[in-house]
Amino acid sequence: MKEIIALSDKKITINRNEFLKINGSIDTNLYYIESGSVRIFVLDGTDEQNIRFGYKENFVVSLDSFLTGQPSNLCIQAIKKTVLKVVTKKQIDDFLALKNNLMLWIKILENLAVQQLEREIDLLKNSPKERYERVLKRSPQLFQEIPNRHIANYLRMSPETLSRLKKS
Repeated sequence: MKEIIALSDKKITINRNEFLKINGSIDTNLYYIESGSVRIFVLDGTDEQNIRFGYKENFVVSLDSFLTGQPSNLCIQAIKKTVLKVVTKKQIDDFLALKNNLMLWIKILENLAVQQLEREIDLLKNSPKERYERVLKRSPQLFQEIPNRHIANYLRMSPETLSRLKKS
């Protein structure tokens, strides 16, 4: 990961509630979060559905758009003031020209695919309590970085349900 972070020659800062990426735009950058936090969500009618979060030392990207060059339905919004290192698609493509680097990229994508499948199964099979416990075990830092209302949305439960689970 250090090799990918080192590719960046640009930093940007986005303020609380500011968008890094909006619905329908094309994402040609990978972002490394130095400080702050963001949420990645989709619009479902007028409802927002959080699907991922990013905070210090995480990468964030609208991966579908980054890989295909097509517009994405994903939005990325700062939860609090966030400083990001920017790695362009060209920088990544040049980096991937080396076989060892390509293997690293494949591992990263495989890990993301497994995480996404686990999340989908979690939402389909597990109770709210099981989803809460799984996220707490996998990402305890999430509860220090992200407001409860966003976590509840991510877990597909009401903020009141999340509050009860945290107390029990």
